[in-house]
Amino acid sequence: MHIGRVVGSIVSTQKHASLIGMKLMTVNLIDDKGCETSAVEVAVDTVGAGVGEYVLLTRGSSARHIFPDNEGTAVDCAIVGIIDSFEK
Repeated sequence: MHIGRVVGSIVSTQKHASLIGMKLMTVNLIDDKGCETSAVEVAVDTVGAGVGEYVLLTRGSSARHIFPDNEGTAVDCAIVGIIDSFEK
């Protein structure tokens, strides 16, 4: 899994049928020092995250497995958790 911060949302009226009804968010990835990187991901939001929230991301085949009833889903990154706090 990866950590990111939601920076925006995406509206797409024309998209693959497997994405219909899914909320798409833009997320800045967080590096190992806790700093935002310039890398931006588009992620399907499965938990209702909002702009500014830190989130847990899963990518690749792990993201597609979240949607078992929708074989062939065009998802490569999904938000699977909202982070409440960081502890060291």
